[in-house]
Amino acid sequence: MAETKLFNCLGLCRRAGKCQSGAFAAQKAVRERKARLVLLQADASAETRAKMEALCRERGVPLRLVPEVGRAIGKDGHVVMAVTDNGFANMILDALASETEVGG
Repeated sequence: MAETKLFNCLGLCRRAGKCQSGAFAAQKAVRERKARLVLLQADASAETRAKMEALCRERGVPLRLVPEVGRAIGKDGHVVMAVTDNGFANMILDALASETEVGG
């Protein structure tokens, strides 16, 4: 159920236009300091993961691993998403926290 809450939050964020999905768009949002949170699919390539971790660390943007970013936002090929709104970032972090609590 917690995963459903996370997926609902991600879908709502996309429909509200408060995210940038795809590696290039997410990197641009982080570089321009528009990103409030970056979500990376857990099975993303090592290169993509290393690049996003370094960029987020450099810019002070929190990065979290999630099961399926693309499917949650209706863009199956995308493995990274930058949330550009504080309210949505907090809502997603809360959903991730409740998933962790439920999951063990």
